Amino acid sequence: MRAWRFYNFGDFRLEDVPLPAVRPRHVLVEPLVVQPSVTEAQLAFGIRTLAYDRVKRRLEADAPLQLFGHEFSARIVEVGPGVTRFKVGDRVAARAKLPCEECNLCLSDRSALCRKGPVIGFDQPGCFSEVALLPEIALVKLDDAISDSEGACLQSLSDSIAAVETAGIHIGDSVVIFGQGSMGLECLQIARISGAGKLITVDVRDESCRMSKELGADYAINAKTCDVVAAIRDLTDGNGADVVFECAGGSPKQGLAGTQTLRQAIDSARSGGKLIGVSWFGSPLELDVDLLRERSLRYLFPDISTQAHLEHTVRLTASGRVNLQPTITHVLQGIESVAQAFEITANKGKYAAINPAQVVMR
Repeated sequence: MRAWRFYNFGDFRLEDVPLPAVRPRHVLVEPLVVQPSVTEAQLAFGIRTLAYDRVKRRLEADAPLQLFGHEFSARIVEVGPGVTRFKVGDRVAARAKLPCEECNLCLSDRSALCRKGPVIGFDQPGCFSEVALLPEIALVKLDDAISDSEGACLQSLSDSIAAVETAGIHIGDSVVIFGQGSMGLECLQIARISGAGKLITVDVRDESCRMSKELGADYAINAKTCDVVAAIRDLTDGNGADVVFECAGGSPKQGLAGTQTLRQAIDSARSGGKLIGVSWFGSPLELDVDLLRERSLRYLFPDISTQAHLEHTVRLTASGRVNLQPTITHVLQGIESVAQAFEITANKGKYAAINPAQVVMR
């Protein structure tokens, strides 16, 4: 079969590799639609972000490697011994971070807290290949109402559900979301159906602000045109928001906001409010902890998405309560287009992309 393999950061090639053999509690799938996550796209070009050092060590020790490809929809072509929830022909999506099934947390029915298990696309091959081997424990069956393209978005959506759940939104809470890329727009829609009151979004791209309004924002602020913090305080009676999601920070080389939006998010929250850190920054940063303490701010980070979160993505998407289709702006054809998908996703502003670029694999 053909698969994309990484020799180094910025050096990935489509090559012939052996077909994987099915194993117990695993399935073989044909990927249908795959998209690089924003994190994967940055790592592909050697930009520091989540798991940079981990990927670097693997490349130095074991290259060439099949890397990335944890956001996908696929069709099962063979099931291994012990698989009970799926059959040949089922369409599936997956969560990326898996429990190890061996530690005390896993053995005491708290596997959602485990951080020792493998990550699809990082510790084992993902779906940038013609065939992939995946563990049953990672998968969820797609509803017939969900398209292949929407299915490839469900892993990201499950992380966004975990972020909103972590926020513990109360009915009528004012909510601000910095960044209206795929996860920011997902957090917006999930917050809306989770009881949020006034919904305010922030971005620097006109197309993102327009889509934000279309998908339910009461106010979409273009940060290039005003003092963002002052505008948010004006919209919240001078108090600041009850809950603020920071989904825009990260490498400025890829058009992200660095740490600026984190500082703005802190200043936009009311005293006693909550700040939900969704972004990955790739390196340590300075934080005025005394300011957080003086204003009684809660700086919270999302839990890892679970099987229950992933199953909920299917219900939300199939029922139309979350609308993913408008965010899918760039769809490429054929496995040969994967390199182009990485380029578009790593530079979404340049290409006016909202969601990561998708590749229809066949």
